[in-house]
Amino acid sequence: MDFAFFITLFIIGFVGSFLSGMVGIGGSVINYPMLLYIPPLVGVMALSAHEVSGIGAIQVLFSTLGGVLAYRKSGFLHRPLILYMGSSILAGSLIGSYLSHFLPEKGINVVYGLLAIVAVILMLVPKKGQQVEADGEVTFHKGLAAGIAFVIGSVSGILGAGGAFILVPVMLSILNIPVRMTIASSLAITFLSAIGASAGKVLTGQVMFMPALVLMAASLIAAPIGAKIGQKINAVYLQWALAVMITATAIKIWLDLL
Repeated sequence: MDFAFFITLFIIGFVGSFLSGMVGIGGSVINYPMLLYIPPLVGVMALSAHEVSGIGAIQVLFSTLGGVLAYRKSGFLHRPLILYMGSSILAGSLIGSYLSHFLPEKGINVVYGLLAIVAVILMLVPKKGQQVEADGEVTFHKGLAAGIAFVIGSVSGILGAGGAFILVPVMLSILNIPVRMTIASSLAITFLSAIGASAGKVLTGQVMFMPALVLMAASLIAAPIGAKIGQKINAVYLQWALAVMITATAIKIWLDLL
């Protein structure tokens, strides 16, 4: 590992965390393919899928923390939703991340590709009556929310991801949470998920700590900036930006797998 490698990681982490803070995701949907493909493309050290998922888990942990802090006074953090979904996704992500070290690299990429497809479909399905902003009290089905969160955490934990790139469209399409509340609350839920994912990856020796520290530093700088800018942008534009990013990622991953 040389200086050029760490500079490359910092740039990737900064860009990914800025975008993730702006659209309310943990960053794995952006950073996973960037970390996998960009370092060898620019001639620095290549990372394996397990290494990418390990350092990605640490990055998500700190990028979502930065995003949550930026939203803490916004009024968009839905505490009951965070409690029910956050506790379930924490348990699921811990299980998934711990079991991930038994999977081969291609298996991890397949999981990523499948989740990306599901996320794209959910983002493109017409949403009848979906609110862009909250109008009165927002309610949700607590059992359904907790169950969905556990499944998302179990699968996304394999990638060292917080699961927001699938969590956000689920919250919009199935739970019918308003867009801006989804963006803010998903950051808090993903932060809890990232705690479980990081713990599982560390316990199984999948985390490279120096690269993880570089991504952590980039996340703490970039995520709050992205979150603050995101609060000033029309929520519908944020939703479409997320859909475009997920679609591009899904296409790239499956072209490589096939």
